[in-house]
Amino acid sequence: MRWELAAEDPAQVQALTAILRDLPCLASVASNRTADATGRRNPLHTLARLLIRRGLTDADSAARYLAPSLAHLYTPERMTGLRAAVDRIDAAIERKDPILIYGDYDVDGTMAVIILKTAIELCGGTADFHVPHRIREGYDMRDDVIERAAAAGIRLIISVDMGIRAFAPAETAHRLGVDLIVTDHHLPGPDGVPKAHAVVNPNQAGCDYPYKQLCGAGVAFKVAQGLLQRRLPEKDQTRLLLSFMKVVAIATIADAVPLTGENRVFASLGLEALRRAVNPGLKALLEVAQISTKRPPNSTEVAFRIAPRINAAGRMDVARDVIELFSVKDLDRARLLAGKLDRLNAERQEEERRILRSIDERIAGDPALCEAYCIVVDGEGWHRGVIGIAATRIVERYHRPAMVISRDGDEAHGSGRSIRPFHLLEAVESSSSLFTRYGGHSHACGFAMPSANVPQLRAELDAFARTRLTAADFDPVLDIEVELDLTEITPALFQMLSLLEPYGTGNHEPAFSARNVRLIAPPKILKDKHIKLKLKAGEREPAQSELSATAILTTPRCHPDGAAISRAEKAEAKGFQPRTENRELRTCFDALGWNMAERLQQSPLLAGDAIDIAFTIGLNDHPEFGGLELSLRDFKAA
Repeated sequence: MRWELAAEDPAQVQALTAILRDLPCLASVASNRTADATGRRNPLHTLARLLIRRGLTDADSAARYLAPSLAHLYTPERMTGLRAAVDRIDAAIERKDPILIYGDYDVDGTMAVIILKTAIELCGGTADFHVPHRIREGYDMRDDVIERAAAAGIRLIISVDMGIRAFAPAETAHRLGVDLIVTDHHLPGPDGVPKAHAVVNPNQAGCDYPYKQLCGAGVAFKVAQGLLQRRLPEKDQTRLLLSFMKVVAIATIADAVPLTGENRVFASLGLEALRRAVNPGLKALLEVAQISTKRPPNSTEVAFRIAPRINAAGRMDVARDVIELFSVKDLDRARLLAGKLDRLNAERQEEERRILRSIDERIAGDPALCEAYCIVVDGEGWHRGVIGIAATRIVERYHRPAMVISRDGDEAHGSGRSIRPFHLLEAVESSSSLFTRYGGHSHACGFAMPSANVPQLRAELDAFARTRLTAADFDPVLDIEVELDLTEITPALFQMLSLLEPYGTGNHEPAFSARNVRLIAPPKILKDKHIKLKLKAGEREPAQSELSATAILTTPRCHPDGAAISRAEKAEAKGFQPRTENRELRTCFDALGWNMAERLQQSPLLAGDAIDIAFTIGLNDHPEFGGLELSLRDFKAA
């Protein structure tokens, strides 16, 4: 793995550090000097470096980033088509006309349905929904669904998280006298947007909305926001918008859109609101995902515990269960539905393992696949609800773009994921004649095609990738934001880092490096997979080398701040009440390396060895032996 340390402008860092001292959210630490009595840099200096890396260089942008609020949301009407959409929904509510919401089957789509359906009902309207079956209907809108809706008397259909390329369904709706409102976030195709009553998508040509990276539920939220502002008293709007934040936060994190701008507001306020969830379905989902409400869940818990269970419904069965889960009032029924999602997720995990075993065997036995610049693998009968996850795992494992295709006789359906330098939608569009339909964006795509075209697709995508990528692009790169001495890792720094959360796409958890740190005890292997190192800053003192192994292992963790930090001290840290007494410079930390046992067996480490480490900083909140600890991203000989 190649480490890349971010370059910086010292003068810019110094200027922003001075600005941060005057921000209200940092007032309790801003009074500290640039360095404390031990010579360590003030954590504000490190925070300034991290903010600059995120493009935040002035007081206003830093304050908005560090303390998101509802006031930072943009006026909904700035989005092209939104006013016309709200006008039409408002008219339907006034006339008491039924409305059909047509949404996708993934987390983003189902959360968007819930947001818009709830908003319409709160404003006095009536809304039903249709979520397609992934296998029987596939992605995007269908003519037959619109025809059935028109026959049932529906005169307004609103798409969420889909529809930006649904030209034929839009023509069908117009022919049948049905007004279609398309709300979507996917990139429009070269032919523009469908002819609908209104198209609400910040990525359409001519839209000047300031923030373009919303997910589908985020766009639905903006429509709901505009509707609530139109029909409800101002005193009710704030409470309801904060309530919606929980749902839009789940979708925003699950859809892996950048956690910047408005998305950061959604994620930050929504995660905080999740600890106060009152919706029976949401409470049941948190229970089955084993997420405590004693503190706000973090983005990792949403991405790996909540989102997969919601997604499992659309992947393995029918996504309608998700809508019912969030709509039901009875807690027992909610727990029953949440339990079903949990079981479906377990089935999804087993199917994923089966497909990945098959793919690994295929790649290992095919030299051409091993050397491909874009990996395209296909299998008969692979579950279409799992191939997207499988593509993600291949990218993580082989560090190159991947397409996973499920063949079902003469028809094939595929899902792709990509690496940072490779725009996947451009690659797919270069072979557009091979598909019956396709869509996506720079890092993910989905498509359908005749099975007979799969070999040609494999050849064309590999050829296209070779014009865009070099072998160096396949080397995993670890972005190091700041190089630290272990003595700089204190509760005050941890306080600063907590303000950067929630982490996710576009706002990754900062990775640090430390040079020439020493192992002060033999490494431990945990559960045959993980490793635990005890590390100390600076050169090894002669006296230390004479300590017995027993003495080393029985010595208490010696970081005076973080290594022995208690729950009470954690609360103090969150409350920005820094301790000011002098600290020792020489500190030691536990460092955990997940799934690194094999590396340790290949390159053994001994007590006393000097290594360079790349890591993130976390907090073990165990009441007896918790404290600040490091999570290894990589290590190498000093």
